Amino acid sequence: MTKTDLIEKLHAEHYCTKKDAETLVNAVFDTIREALLAGEKVTISKFGTFEVRERSKKECKNPRTGEPVLVAASKALVFKASKSLKTFLND
Repeated sequence: MTKTDLIEKLHAEHYCTKKDAETLVNAVFDTIREALLAGEKVTISKFGTFEVRERSKKECKNPRTGEPVLVAASKALVFKASKSLKTFLND
């Protein structure tokens, strides 16, 4: 499902205009993005948790040459599905 598909589904099932559905979807995504950028965890009940984790710099090997390569520190987005979502998917 794409963002466009989500907007279409909201438009069809909730009798709102496509413009209103798009505004709503964008507002939700923007709010989640801003919270993550501020370092907050975003927990959506019965769905899951989004969190940004820090990865420290580390030394790895180039698989072709075997030479050591320094990988810079970075941030990674992590999603952990809720128990109820996992149960729903596995039933």
